[in-house]
Amino acid sequence: MITKGLLLWIALAPLGGACLAGLFGRQIGRVGSHLATIAGVGISCVLSLYVFKLLALDAVDPVNMNIYTWMEIGDISAQVGFLVDRLTALMMVVVTFVSLMVHVYTIGYMRDDPGYQRFFAYIALFTFAMLMLVMSNNFLQLFFGWELVGLVSYLLIGFWYKKPTAIFANLKAFLVNRIGDFGFLLGIAGVLAYLGTLDYATAFARASTLNGQTMDVGFGGYQIEVVTAICLLLFVGAMGKSAQVPLHVWLPDSMEGPTPISALIHAATMVTAGIFMVARMSPLFEMSDAALSVVMIIGAITAFFMGLVGIVQNDIKRVVAYSTLSQLGYMTVALGASAYSVAIFHLATHAFFKALLFLGAGAVIIAMHHQQDLRKMGGLRKFTPITWITAWVGTLVLVGTPLTSGFYSKDLIIEAVHASTRTGSGFAYICVLLGVFVTAFYSFRMLYLVFHGKARWEDGAKDDHHGEHDEHHHVVDANHPPKEPGWVITVPLIALAIPSLLIGYWAVQPLVFGDFFAGAITVNPANDVVAKIGEQFHGPGAMALHGLMTPVFGLLVLGFASATYLYLIKPELPGKIKTKLHWAWAILDYKYGFDAFNQKVFASGSVGLGRFLWRWTDQGLIDGVLVNGTANTIKRLALVVRRMQSGLLYHYAFVMIIGLIVIMAAFAFAR
Repeated sequence: MITKGLLLWIALAPLGGACLAGLFGRQIGRVGSHLATIAGVGISCVLSLYVFKLLALDAVDPVNMNIYTWMEIGDISAQVGFLVDRLTALMMVVVTFVSLMVHVYTIGYMRDDPGYQRFFAYIALFTFAMLMLVMSNNFLQLFFGWELVGLVSYLLIGFWYKKPTAIFANLKAFLVNRIGDFGFLLGIAGVLAYLGTLDYATAFARASTLNGQTMDVGFGGYQIEVVTAICLLLFVGAMGKSAQVPLHVWLPDSMEGPTPISALIHAATMVTAGIFMVARMSPLFEMSDAALSVVMIIGAITAFFMGLVGIVQNDIKRVVAYSTLSQLGYMTVALGASAYSVAIFHLATHAFFKALLFLGAGAVIIAMHHQQDLRKMGGLRKFTPITWITAWVGTLVLVGTPLTSGFYSKDLIIEAVHASTRTGSGFAYICVLLGVFVTAFYSFRMLYLVFHGKARWEDGAKDDHHGEHDEHHHVVDANHPPKEPGWVITVPLIALAIPSLLIGYWAVQPLVFGDFFAGAITVNPANDVVAKIGEQFHGPGAMALHGLMTPVFGLLVLGFASATYLYLIKPELPGKIKTKLHWAWAILDYKYGFDAFNQKVFASGSVGLGRFLWRWTDQGLIDGVLVNGTANTIKRLALVVRRMQSGLLYHYAFVMIIGLIVIMAAFAFAR
């Protein structure tokens, strides 16, 4: 039985650990801080697994309970409560397990950092925020968790607050997400205005009342369906949190934070919030084909074009970051095709292998004495065998090799889009199909540049950008060769590699083609592309065998072969190709100009507007006219009056005569 106490333990245990490490870190020390936070997240993980077992295996009914009331205004009440169904339970397991691995990994990765206790407090608080988001049963609590993950991400991206690039990155993430959150808040306001409630269950029950309702967009007399407007505004929030074009620009820069938080943000917390939210709101989104078409097209653009940028990146963490952007695009495409279960399935599999890749990248960075440039690596397989093997596992899963978890979730997304007849599905299908080649190419490129080929670090050359811990950087040479990190680094890699390989095979049947999400996700029968695919599904083994004969596998092999030839067999060719296709490389390296445009238009424009308002409004109008202007007027009048106070009798007589004449003239005119 799922009780209130059980759910409170799951949600509050990480918060307790965060409070101990954050408020009493000096008293309990480094060991006490990591033990407190790991214990909190560990308790939450074990209890989340227990709740998952109750719901998935023991067929216990989902729970929707209110804990207490925040406020009541007329008929509207705001509650703190939990909605725990199978969708929530799956998210709870993913969040807590990946977070637990990141916590253990952090012991080794951050051992020399002076902010050790503070970092553990932040990541435990991050876990609490994400749990509050996924466990909420109402929009207000969802927004609380939504904003809290944004706040903690700001603190973690800028964790090294003395590093200018980190401060720039966390401010960028904060501002971009404020744009998305403003749209999200307007969407929640729309739900409250038209459905009269903030409670999920009540809102979904009343959703049918939105049919046929329209609203004026405010210009040209144009009308839009209310449900479409609400869904698009909610999706703007998802675009910010889940980094969809054009609100994606903050995610690559979030690499300025320590690697453990990069893994947590990209795998299990912040960026998955938008995907989860749209799936949770499926009863609303299913009422608007227009909104779902927008979702699909935005996801397709992100999946393909952001993957292309990953090809030209030389920072190991940025390659993985652009991979995350691309994979989030795949999930968003699945949402737009009404394949919500497939999107959540890919979210779950992606959480494991992306955490594996990020933590593996961190292990490489440690081995390379905090060097992050791929051009300064190579040949590491001899020095870091465990990291090398787990990196191969993560890469094979990411590219969608048959029988791995990435194969099942990614191929189902492609099949779902192919089966969809929604506007934009043709374009989306081309993007996700070509994205397979792109993903394979940049993934194996990174793998070869790091672990295979010539050991370029033997040259002992320093790059201008050393990495995360510049103060601890050493040149990697014969005197300081790479070496495998300790067990606190390698054990989480192994623990993540196992589900990355196996979870897809065992989970695809119940999660996608079973009734696992029944009652948690709503799909109109006319839009149910998963049911169409299910007619051809004959088990995970048969699906993997069939996958060997599809265009998807052909593109995967082509990407693998291209990367192998260019970076393993003929490593001199990429430089020549870059010279000949410098224009294409420049476009990708310029990241399509999104950052430059934002900096030039929005950042510089905001600064210019601020200077204008400061000069003409603050200084000119307020200070110059209202404040100083009044004082100056009185000062000038006082100067005139002071000259009249000369002390000479005939001056006073003259003023009296003038005054008498003025009074007599006034009486005369009055008559």
